[in-house]
Amino acid sequence: MAKQTIATASAPGAIGPYSQAVQVGDYLFTSGQLGLIPETGQLAEGIEAQTTQSLRNVSAILEAAGSGLDRVVKTTVFLKDMNDFGKVNEIYGSFFAEPYPARSAVEVARLPKDGLVEIEVIAMK
Repeated sequence: MAKQTIATASAPGAIGPYSQAVQVGDYLFTSGQLGLIPETGQLAEGIEAQTTQSLRNVSAILEAAGSGLDRVVKTTVFLKDMNDFGKVNEIYGSFFAEPYPARSAVEVARLPKDGLVEIEVIAMK
């Protein structure tokens, strides 16, 4: 099965040797998306804004691949502080509808660019 890279200017470019997303067969695998504003490369201010921007970035990548948030089957949410889970969960819930994707959420010591949240997904094409 061939591997195809997905890239869009509507989401922040990779800040290392990786792709925004990879498609294999009917599945898309995104790299973790910080709350970076694509036009500026700067992090949005605060956990709510970073969560919203992270999910907008994920959505833009999926759309570039011909998919969307409604096709997501699994998400992983990385949090700088698990105390922000409630705020993140509320915003996350506004981006997804039932049936919700499977999800993991973990607290991590540090994220790139000192972000507060990073989200990656697996979606169907």
